[in-house]
Order: sequence, then structure tokens, then C-alpha cells
Amino acid sequence: MKRFLRNSASIIKRELDGYFQSPVAYVFIVIFLLLCGFFTFSVSRFFETGQADLRAFFEWHPWIFLFLVPAVAMRLWAEERRTGTIELVLTLPITLTEVIMGKFLAAWVFIGLGLVLTFPLVITVCYLGEPDLGAVFCAYFGSFLLAGAYLGVGSMTSSLTRNQVISFILSVMICLFLVLAGWPPVTDALSDWAPIWLVDVVAGFGFMPHFASLQRGVVDVRDLFYFVSVIFFMLFTNAVILQNRRTS
Repeated sequence: MKRFLRNSASIIKRELDGYFQSPVAYVFIVIFLLLCGFFTFSVSRFFETGQADLRAFFEWHPWIFLFLVPAVAMRLWAEERRTGTIELVLTLPITLTEVIMGKFLAAWVFIGLGLVLTFPLVITVCYLGEPDLGAVFCAYFGSFLLAGAYLGVGSMTSSLTRNQVISFILSVMICLFLVLAGWPPVTDALSDWAPIWLVDVVAGFGFMPHFASLQRGVVDVRDLFYFVSVIFFMLFTNAVILQNRRTS
């Protein structure tokens, strides 16, 4: 375990250094903050609602993440394959699991940093009223888990191809399916002709119902298990793809 943590930490440091030594990190953070501000204040009209909460902020995260997180994830493995360094990485005296976890956690921490930088919104609602801070931080936690699920999908698609654009498109398509599967307008349309059990099954695969619960401040073990399962499954698939490449 100590060796696993040490090697994974080395990979995390290497990846984070790579982010901040290029404009990628700064462009991502600036775009993320601008989009959050635009949708919260201009589209949802935060100040005009007259409520001291951040629902108008968090409700846009699934759609903002839909494009920004795959943009971060597309380089995780596709860039290694394009430059040929993946062969070097796979021959290092570290396990494939350590490399995958290190790359994933570095990208997840990076996205988490973007979320942390939205803290002025929390200060704003605290100034305007008395929000339920427990619900706010629970929503932040849910948003972080949601980003991890998107990132897991992006990591998997990045290992499939050396073309970052293809990885990005595949990741967006899969994530869009998982968003729409549990989106109320879609489930409402299904309920008009499909049996209720089928609607529940489709909704169970979607991101939205599980994120919505956390967004409301409700911590349900089933929601946590869902996001952890999605992340684990995607990273496991990622490992299978890379292992097949290593042995081929």
C-alpha cells in the first residue's frame, strides 16, 4: 500500500505539473468560472430570484461539465499514444493501476480546484441571507463526484484512441446519454408510453437523479454508490484496454 501511494503520488505530481506548465490549466479555469458566472447571473438571474441559495449555480454543472471535463480528459492517454510515450510509461517499474489512478486523481484534483475557486459565490449568498451551508457543501461534494464520473468516462475514451478530438466526441456522447437518461423531460416523455419499471431503470442509469439528491443536500448511500461504481467501472475498462495494448 505504501508503494502504491508513493508511486501514485509521483504520477499525480507529474500530471499536475504538466497542467500548470501549459496554458491548458489557466484556460480551463477561466472558461469554467466565466461559464458558471454567466449561467448563474445572466441566464438564471440569480439576484432576481430573491433566494439566498445556490440552486441556480449547481443546476448548470452537468451541462458545463459535459464539454469541459472531456476536454481535460481527452489528453490523459490519447496524448501519450500520439507521442509514443505510452510504451515508455507502460514499461516503468510501476503498476498499470498506479498510473491510471495517478492520472485520474491528478485530473480530478485539477477540476476540484476549479470548483474551489467559485467560493466567492458562497460568500455572496452568505452576505445576502442565511443559506443552509450544509446543503451548499453537500451540493459541492455532489458536483465533485459528478465531475469524477465524467472524468472516468473521458479517461476510458482517451485510452481507446490517439486522436484527442475523437476521444472528446466519444466522451461527450456517452456523458450526454447518461445525463439525458435521468433528465426529467426525458423520463416524463418515457412515462407517457413506457411502463413505470422501464422508466425507473432508465432513470437509474442517469446522472441527474443522483446529482439532484446531493444538490438538495440529501446524502443517500445509493447516490454515493452510483457515482463510485461509475468511476470504478470506467477506470476498470480503462485498465482492460491498456492491458490489452500492453500484451498485444
